[in-house]
Amino acid sequence: MPDRPSLPDPRRENEQVTDLATTDARPPAGAATGSGTSPAPLTRAIRSGLDRLRAYDRRRPLVWDTAVTAFWTVAAVLDYTSGGWRTVARDVTAPESLVLLMSLCFSLPLVLRRRHPMAVLLLMAPVSLVNVWTGAVVQAALLQLIPAFQIALRLPLRRLAAAGLVLCAPVAAGAARIPGMWDQQLVSYLWGFVFVALLGIAVRTRRDYTEALVERTHRLEHERDQQARLAAAAERTRIAREMHDIIGHNLSVITGLADGGAYAAAKSPERATQALDAIGTTSREALSELRRLLGFLRDDHPDADRAPQPNLDDLTPLIERVRRAGLPVHLETHGEPGRPTPLTPGRQLTVYRVVQESLTNTLKHASPPTDAPLSATVTLTYTPTHVDARITDTGTGTGRAPDAQDTPTPTPAQGIMGMRERAALYNGTIQAGPLPAHGGWHIHLRLPLEDHPQ
Repeated sequence: MPDRPSLPDPRRENEQVTDLATTDARPPAGAATGSGTSPAPLTRAIRSGLDRLRAYDRRRPLVWDTAVTAFWTVAAVLDYTSGGWRTVARDVTAPESLVLLMSLCFSLPLVLRRRHPMAVLLLMAPVSLVNVWTGAVVQAALLQLIPAFQIALRLPLRRLAAAGLVLCAPVAAGAARIPGMWDQQLVSYLWGFVFVALLGIAVRTRRDYTEALVERTHRLEHERDQQARLAAAAERTRIAREMHDIIGHNLSVITGLADGGAYAAAKSPERATQALDAIGTTSREALSELRRLLGFLRDDHPDADRAPQPNLDDLTPLIERVRRAGLPVHLETHGEPGRPTPLTPGRQLTVYRVVQESLTNTLKHASPPTDAPLSATVTLTYTPTHVDARITDTGTGTGRAPDAQDTPTPTPAQGIMGMRERAALYNGTIQAGPLPAHGGWHIHLRLPLEDHPQ
């Protein structure tokens, strides 16, 4: 039989789920990762600068809004002072004070473009109508496209139609009064609106996609941590079960041998010496199993002992140790193990631990009957589809505290729970309870074979 770890995990469900979560969290193919191709230094510098700018904008949005508004206000005023508006105006006789006022009305409301973009566009609409109606046609009117972009970026998409109407209706009204405005103004406004609307939708889609990826990554990280905690809890349960089986059984055997040796010391020193030898042998076996269990868990010792866990061949030495502790045990076997389907190492360990736990509970908690000495029987039945292990004893107080017949002791209950957990790993069942016919206690393990799940 090949060597295997001290804690076999035949299903490894938790590790599979964790691997799936880790696989889902990997970046798409071609994405830059720490182990793959890193971005160029210029790209990293630009990305870092943009990240810092976004972080500052999130902390102080009014500073950025004021800076943008000031920039476009200065541009609008420069267009007025330099007379640039006269190069595209249909009527250069428009009052200059009115031109300055319209330039400021198109630029100053931009400070609210992100918080109230629709209100800003509605505020600019009357100014746009005056701009076209008078024929001044100041270039600052194109600043209406900025709140239109914010509407496409932030508001529900159904608001885009209303924004387009608010933007183009004043130009259409002015074009009806001044010939030639259709080609020069209305078409340019329509194309400008379509461009900023598509740009806003593209940026919005990319932003939503990025946020969805970030949220998915956080969710996967949370699920990964949760699965890791569940796997750690399951591993702790497995370790506790192994420690319970190793320490509980061997200490019970040692206790029985010590009591028998103390009783026989005065009358039969040879029997006391045999008991002491058996105590030493059992102690060494217990220490060896504990070293193997704990050494496997230590990552800094890769050469830890990884001898095989107990299997069906170890049942005979187990029963011999229990007999030396003072409990007569009879072993019966029906059928041949391994035919036609061999028992896996994990199933053999389950059968071994169930028999060990059952005999340990009999040693610790069973009271001998009045008419005969206490004894136990282990019956193993191998079939083509199942292996059955039945452990019975003739005790009158199995599973009871020695000083209170109606008070269940917690140790057998925990042991039975551990046996049920072991059997459940392989779709097996455990039945435990008193025997009503002649007293005593029985444990029945039914374990399906690998190719015949229950």
